[in-house]
Amino acid sequence: MSLADELTKLDDLRQRGVLSEEEFGRAKLRLLDGPPPAPPAVAAVNSFRRSLTDKWLGGVCGGLARITGLESWVWRLIITVLAVFGGTGLILYLLLWIFVPAE
Repeated sequence: MSLADELTKLDDLRQRGVLSEEEFGRAKLRLLDGPPPAPPAVAAVNSFRRSLTDKWLGGVCGGLARITGLESWVWRLIITVLAVFGGTGLILYLLLWIFVPAE
């Protein structure tokens, strides 16, 4: 939805009496002040970095542990199981090692 659509919607709510003048003013300022903050999941993905301290090979599992809250050994186990059953874990680990920057 565009900014103009949002403002029109707010004005319509104000005219119908759903929003007071003060609430309308606050909502309008919030819209005009800038873009909305990124959802937490997007912020976590953008902050994903390979760990320099918790690593065995490339630090991918240590980085995954930091952003998800799981222990790094759990991620190592998941990657190993995926690597054994079909090789997906190895491909995933290599791609993350190549494309995810280090801390």
